[in-house]
Formats: sequence, C-alpha cells, structure tokens
Amino acid sequence: MENSIEGAVTHTLDVLVDSDLKICSQIILDVAHNLLANCAKDKVRRVYSNPNVIGQCRLWLQENLPGVGLIEVTSTTRAAQIAAGEKNSACIASLLAGQVYKLKVLERDIEDSPHNITRFFVIGKQDAQRTGNDKTSILFSIKDKVGALHEMLMPFKKHGINLTKIESRPSKKRAWDYYFFVDFEGHKDETRVTKALEELEDKCKFLKILGSYPAGE
Repeated sequence: MENSIEGAVTHTLDVLVDSDLKICSQIILDVAHNLLANCAKDKVRRVYSNPNVIGQCRLWLQENLPGVGLIEVTSTTRAAQIAAGEKNSACIASLLAGQVYKLKVLERDIEDSPHNITRFFVIGKQDAQRTGNDKTSILFSIKDKVGALHEMLMPFKKHGINLTKIESRPSKKRAWDYYFFVDFEGHKDETRVTKALEELEDKCKFLKILGSYPAGE
C-alpha cells in the first residue's frame, strides 16, 4: 500500500477503485533489500526489481553501481527469476528469493534508510469485525467547485474523527478529475463514523468504503 521512503504504491490505489474485495487487515513490516546475482558485483550490467524497491535503494545504486541499467519489473520475485537466467544481471530482492532461484548475495541491506517500513493490506470478501482499535479506508471523488475538498472533510471534524492519511490519484476518466483516498480512525459500524460517511456521501460525487480493519500497528 505504501512505503515510508517512497510513499504510496500508486498501482495499488488504482486497483482498489474497481475491486470488489474488502480490506480486512493491515500489516506493517520492516523491509530489507539485498543485491543478488550469479556474477561478481563489478560484472553487473543490469539490475531488475519492482519500481518502488528501486526507489528505496536509489542512492545506494547511484553510489555503488553508477551507470548500471535499472530495469523495472512487476515484482522482486520476477526480478530474481530474470537475474537467475540472464548473464551479468542482478536483482534487488529478499534473501528467500535468492535461495529459491539460487542467487548469490552480493550485498545485504542496501535500502537508503534504516527505517524502511512498508504497509501491506490483507484483502478478502468479508468485512472485518469491530475490535475497538480500528481504521477505515475510503475513496471519494468531489464536485469541481471552490472549497470542495474542505467541504468533504468537514463531517470528520464535526464527529471528532481523526484522519491519518489523505492521498489523491487521477481518475483517468477525464483531465484534472481526481479520487481521494482517506484513512481514519474508527470502524464503519460505529455511530459517529456512520453519520460522517452519510454526510460525506451527500456532498461528494462518488463514495466507496474500502474496508474497516484492526489498526494493528
């Protein structure tokens, strides 16, 4: 969903717009990245990885592998698979991926920040039950008028709901039309949250509840 260095994973946000699945839980993990290959580091000509991962290691790559081609692929697993079968190629991936695809560990922990944390969503068909320590994720689109976003956020202030994240993404339907992704404290079945969402729905063009789930942080 998002990384503490690179921010939101935009593809995930875009997929959630059309998905019928619910967010059931979130997991916060410390993430370490490793340079894996079957050749020496000075022989590496290409490095494969997920674009978000490359971004998390950009400074290290510039300093240690200047001029090497950085090639974005769908996942670190796919990167390891390619590096295992291609001469003078490396990947940024987990130690487990290195074991699976029989790659040598050239460098460990190459992420630019030691506080590299990634937030993952668990998705499913069922809504999660209230625990008393929950978060809710929604998305909405607004009418094109002065002060529209401020107006959308007022119901949360009115009902004392703390917003923890807001992110915008182009709707891809017409120019300068955006979806807003919002996380806030509370469960959708709480009375105050229900009232805030009802008021928001009256004001916005489109509202979708992505899920309520244990905060788990």
